[in-house]
Amino acid sequence: MASFEDKLALAGVRVPEVRLPARGADWEAWAVVACDQYSSEREYWEGVKDRIGGKPSTLNLIFPECYLEDSDKDERILRIQAAMRDYLDRGVLESAGEGFILVERRTPFEAEPRKGLMIAVDLEKYEYGKGSASLIRPTEGTIVERLPPRMKIRRGAPLELPHIMLLIDDPGRTVIEPVYEARETLKPIYDFELMTGSGHVRGWQVRGEAALGGIADALTRLADPAAYKRKYGKDGVLLFAVGDGNHSLATAKAVWEEIKGANAGKPGIERHPARWALVELVNIYDEGLPFHPIHRVLFQADEKTFLAELAAHGDCRVEEASKAAAFAAVDEGAAEHRFAILTAGGTRLVRFPRPKANLAAGTIQEFLDGYLARHTGTGIDYIHGRESLETLAAKPGNLGIYLPPIDKAGFFGTVIRDGVMPRKTFSMGEAPEKRFYIEARKILP
Repeated sequence: MASFEDKLALAGVRVPEVRLPARGADWEAWAVVACDQYSSEREYWEGVKDRIGGKPSTLNLIFPECYLEDSDKDERILRIQAAMRDYLDRGVLESAGEGFILVERRTPFEAEPRKGLMIAVDLEKYEYGKGSASLIRPTEGTIVERLPPRMKIRRGAPLELPHIMLLIDDPGRTVIEPVYEARETLKPIYDFELMTGSGHVRGWQVRGEAALGGIADALTRLADPAAYKRKYGKDGVLLFAVGDGNHSLATAKAVWEEIKGANAGKPGIERHPARWALVELVNIYDEGLPFHPIHRVLFQADEKTFLAELAAHGDCRVEEASKAAAFAAVDEGAAEHRFAILTAGGTRLVRFPRPKANLAAGTIQEFLDGYLARHTGTGIDYIHGRESLETLAAKPGNLGIYLPPIDKAGFFGTVIRDGVMPRKTFSMGEAPEKRFYIEARKILP
């Protein structure tokens, strides 16, 4: 009879040794939000730096993306890696031992908590290239040009801190929910308020053959090829879909391939810790997991030119509308694709009655790719949250594009049938709901 370790391995999972702040840590200062949030709002990250002061914090171990274009990025990377080594040497981070971590995340936006499970996944069972049919699979296109700066951070770094969230299609709630129901029997390891009004997080350690075996059995059932084919009519099981941190997981894969290639044939290389990546696993049916669209904002955009070219793009209708009416129309389910355009001068409702793309994000992104190629002085950013979009769109020279939400119940089916979605299609929650860095794992021997 297979052990739970063997079953987990077949599912691409390993029980990680997690490192957490030592006793007495200021947890609120320690945990900061995912580095790809507030990427056009440098003032947010400057405020976090002021709030933390000189306290140990994951801020010193990550690279907020708002600084990626700065001239000192190489020096920043060296400081990040030095801080990791310093935290390990001084005992700021301590091993919590091997085990999964059950995570309960509450936010001001959702009535129910989001429930997750910290696990390590096998990068040998993940591919991010076009047409990937791996057990662990991206849900949106990976822009390989975005990987080199991230790889530079990870190369030689002794630690990883994840904001990656993987999704499972588990309508029967068989993997995470039974562990959560039994949380009072587990060892609590953190319980604290997150900064900037982002909610509360609690964690429990999941250890022992009974608990881990139950998770292994449930994942085995989800990954059963026959059951999968009956449900989706396809071979090639998709067990874990990347919900957040697509480029972070791709970075981990690319660096692992480098390490594997440089050490080919060496004894023990298959057990190198960089082969695995620490992630949070969440059931797509979790009541505390919202799906929001990712909006677009253009910088140094000429409003008249943009609207004229958009109106001439295929079968497109551009109409004057109040902000409230435009937002209501975009949120309304419809066969046609709808968007709201926000500028300092007003709001428009955009409709594509006969779209060619499967998803609304694909319709607008096709136009944007061509527009940006023609207007090289215009920049773009991808914005989580309506409030941030409205703030940025109100500034002269900016133009905001408000997108409709995606149906999460049909999420896995869309990826399985159509492959990866257009980049930046969806977001699991608003920016303050994103995963905060808390746990770390060593990725060097």
